[in-house]
Amino acid sequence: MDASTFFVGMGTLALINAGLAQSKQRSGLLWWLFSLVLGPIATFLIVVLPKGAPSID
Repeated sequence: MDASTFFVGMGTLALINAGLAQSKQRSGLLWWLFSLVLGPIATFLIVVLPKGAPSID
């Protein structure tokens, strides 16, 4: 596996995690950044952590 494949995979995972985090009422941008650093561990955390509190907008 070369470096470009790794970065494409991590970027895709980060986008998926951002969408998953937003569906659980969490910050997509923050979880996107976490995902770039933590990778699959961030996915696990998003899945096991309870849903966030609804924002008052």
